[in-house]
Amino acid sequence: MSTNLKLKGNWNELKGKLKEKYGELTDDDLIYVEGKEDQLLGKLQKKTGAAEDELNKFLFDKD
Repeated sequence: MSTNLKLKGNWNELKGKLKEKYGELTDDDLIYVEGKEDQLLGKLQKKTGAAEDELNKFLFDKD
């Protein structure tokens, strides 16, 4: 499954998990626009200080 489809299909669930793990994230930080995954990852990295690899694993790897 492509990362784009995984994000689109599970975004509400992923938002909850991100807020749980990174309490400083707001709804505005987590606005997902289809096709702009790189921008979202960049925003999340800046806000959380997490490495790109860590965020990719959290968002795209199966539990």
